Amino acid sequence: MPARRKLPAAAVTTAAACLFAQALTATAATAADEVVSRGVTIPAFYNPPTTLPAANGTLVRSEPLPLALSLPSLDGPLPGTATRLMYKSTDSNGKPVAVTGAYIEPTARWTGGGPRPLVALAPGTLGQGDQCAASMGLEHPLSFNGETVSVGYEDLSIYRLLAKGAAVVVTDYAGLGATDRLHTYVDRVDEAHAVLDAVRAARSLGGASVTADSPVGLFGYSQGGGATAAAAELQSSYAPDVTLAGTYSGAPPADLTAVTKAIDGSELAGALGWSLNGFLQSDPELKPIAEAHLNTAGKAALTDLSTMCVGDALFGYGYTKSTKWTTDGRSLGDIIAATPELRTFLDGQRIGRLKPSGPVRLATGVSDNLVPHGQSRDLAVDWCRKGADVTYKPVVLPSVGSALLNHFAPLLTDQGDAIDWLTDRLSGEPATSNCRTLPIQP
Repeated sequence: MPARRKLPAAAVTTAAACLFAQALTATAATAADEVVSRGVTIPAFYNPPTTLPAANGTLVRSEPLPLALSLPSLDGPLPGTATRLMYKSTDSNGKPVAVTGAYIEPTARWTGGGPRPLVALAPGTLGQGDQCAASMGLEHPLSFNGETVSVGYEDLSIYRLLAKGAAVVVTDYAGLGATDRLHTYVDRVDEAHAVLDAVRAARSLGGASVTADSPVGLFGYSQGGGATAAAAELQSSYAPDVTLAGTYSGAPPADLTAVTKAIDGSELAGALGWSLNGFLQSDPELKPIAEAHLNTAGKAALTDLSTMCVGDALFGYGYTKSTKWTTDGRSLGDIIAATPELRTFLDGQRIGRLKPSGPVRLATGVSDNLVPHGQSRDLAVDWCRKGADVTYKPVVLPSVGSALLNHFAPLLTDQGDAIDWLTDRLSGEPATSNCRTLPIQP
């Protein structure tokens, strides 16, 4: 456990320099600990207990969550009533992990067929500081204190789903919010488990209208698209009790080797630090390799980024090249290519080697050069070859010269169609795979 995440506020700054030198092992915080991340005091709710329940998806605790954007109505608050959650999951090493999130009971009626459905929303990249968690973004859509900038941009898709009458459960992922460990950014197993266990937790919440009979959909873009894609692949083995009516995976980072090269030197170069921090927590045996290749600036960047949100990283590390972080001036991509242990680790993160459960809609912007269009399209090809029910959607937009905008523009332009596709699946309408026409699509 990085010490700077568990110390009282007065000691946080002096402890930060020790982060990289310490083994990335987690020790649970207690409710009495005060955790401060970039001037934001994390509520005690997010401190996991020392022991967790045995069953995955079991609720550890819950409490009412005030929604910042809420309006009164005759039928209740719009868009609904929220509950903060902590539930038990299992990480990629088979160890128990506490994950936080939120469940929102919609005020709107479900007008589709059958019982009210449940959508598990996997957030896109928010950062690695606990203050960046999506559940906190529902309470504080814009947080700015001079030390950190956090924007709850996933609130838009959440509210649009609620307006359809679907209940929504949002996962914060392992270590994002929960204060006992670092967020294992883009670890496919950790994220998939967190998504699937969020469904289980929501279904067991007292007062929720969803039950085991409620159709379940998954929704995610970017990091969230990778999480939902991985969850659809692992559902049959990890959560056979969670039947998926449909999965939306937008701009999924299916091949992290390709994504690493694309992000390096971009506006979102800070995501390289989040990835490395997460990899070192998932596999501490990689730490000697990182020690050998990262220079003082690189180690300081990883420490700094470990408490940053997206806004912080854009301002602090936008357009940074990883060659500035290494001892010999090689890029991280070149070091990965030359290091068998790193290649093996990233190969294990590859999405597309398993057939996903249920129908999947995979969308990718043809001009996306941040989470490269080619590797996302390859995922659709891999799934189609396995006989999956895939609706492949290339989002055709012109390149605007900014990798970040090329990546996020499809999120907004395609979001309405993605939600309509998913709600059709939740209503019981069958999907129409277009795998046969994929060879002629961009």
